[in-house]
Amino acid sequence: MAEEIIPLGEKLARRAAATPSAPAVSCGEITLTCGQLEARANRIARALEGLGVKQGDLVTIGLPNGVNFFEACWGVWKLGATPQPVSFRLPNAELRAIVELADPPIVIALPGMEAGRPRVTVEELLALCTDDRPVEPRVAPVRKAVTSGGSTGRPKLILSGLSGVTRADPIDGPGFWRFGPGDTALIPGPLYHNGPFGCALDALTNDAHVVVMPRFDAEGVLTEIERHRATWVYLVPTMMSRIWRLPDEVRTRYDISSLKTLWHFAAPCPPWLKEAFINWLGPEVIMELYAGSESQACTTITGSEWLDHRGSVGRVCEGEMKAFDADRNVLPPGEVGEIYMRRPESSPPSYFYRGATARTLPGSWESLGDIGYFDADGYLYLADRRTDMILVGGSNVYPAEVEAAIDEHPQVISSAVVGLPHEDMGSSIHAIVQARPGLTEDALRAHLADRLVTYKLPRTIEFVAEPLRDEAGKVRRTQLRNERIAR
Repeated sequence: MAEEIIPLGEKLARRAAATPSAPAVSCGEITLTCGQLEARANRIARALEGLGVKQGDLVTIGLPNGVNFFEACWGVWKLGATPQPVSFRLPNAELRAIVELADPPIVIALPGMEAGRPRVTVEELLALCTDDRPVEPRVAPVRKAVTSGGSTGRPKLILSGLSGVTRADPIDGPGFWRFGPGDTALIPGPLYHNGPFGCALDALTNDAHVVVMPRFDAEGVLTEIERHRATWVYLVPTMMSRIWRLPDEVRTRYDISSLKTLWHFAAPCPPWLKEAFINWLGPEVIMELYAGSESQACTTITGSEWLDHRGSVGRVCEGEMKAFDADRNVLPPGEVGEIYMRRPESSPPSYFYRGATARTLPGSWESLGDIGYFDADGYLYLADRRTDMILVGGSNVYPAEVEAAIDEHPQVISSAVVGLPHEDMGSSIHAIVQARPGLTEDALRAHLADRLVTYKLPRTIEFVAEPLRDEAGKVRRTQLRNERIAR
């Protein structure tokens, strides 16, 4: 018998009908049952429809972690529209640039987040409609549309190649993510990022209870695992590092024996930290994924495999990946090159860009800009980034985007932004600025505060007298970075 595929909105309705009192989403002291989430999503869907949202629209959502985020997303899905999450901390100028790409009829966001479109809060939507009856099922052509800062200094949208549908019933067995009915999945990361967003969605559609934290707190993660008897958690290496650096008496104070799976991805994990977690929680608990939001292909590796292939991010489990040299030749095992990936043959596209184009090779190969190699057993090892992208605590920061904001200051002549090694965050943003006399660091920081979200702000600023770019406007970031590291 073929498995039944239904719209996301219908999935929530069926789960609510079957287990209306079961917890669906928790954050802090608030828990929504399946029945409550369903009722509120129906009211929000009708309110949005009254405000002009149609099937196929993108709806920008700028909300902090909390139950409101889930209510908004499911209200959007019930209309057959697409959630397009953004950071609730975005300066309005950056928000406007994203909204121009997304072209939503409405923005669901906190007061003060203005982008030239009608803006409403979840509370305002709920006040507009009290009818919580099920909405006629509709399918969103695009499941989600996440945001990424473009390498050109402009944002881009990554529209999922999947539509807004899911299995009617949870997969039989643990499945890829290793959660299902009866599990509790803890998400401490920001839901506007693809990893936390996708994991939370998949957990809910597999009938798990999702617990989100308002913001990451190292000891708070352990508190929530113990409090909710969480069986599953998603972390990035920066979070893992902060948890590990808690005093031993704090880290061992909590009963986290319920935890069966810890997934980490979004940034490279230092081998010492990975090994520490394997020794602490057991190799069978630790899982790692390597992929992009574009989802052309991915690798996974268990803790046990990692102990035999230290430093690897795993073997390809979906799609294809190969290392290519600069002449576009496939490299043999052990030779370092640029990693390209592609979907399985005859598969539909896994994503579409809006505001960017992919880096490609003939044969439908695409690159995310990573450098690495495969060993003889097919395990992938990442060496570096081809691009200048900086990973700060699992978040992507493109130098051109930061430089564009710096260069807007009238006293700035030119700038170059590089990532310097940072023990906690992986990298820190260092801005090198050639400026006219009189510009101070405080003045430049005040200028940037209105233009960049917090994690994109330079941690350190260096003023120089010499030009940073050649006559063609090119900057040698690698050389600048290496010089500063050597100091």
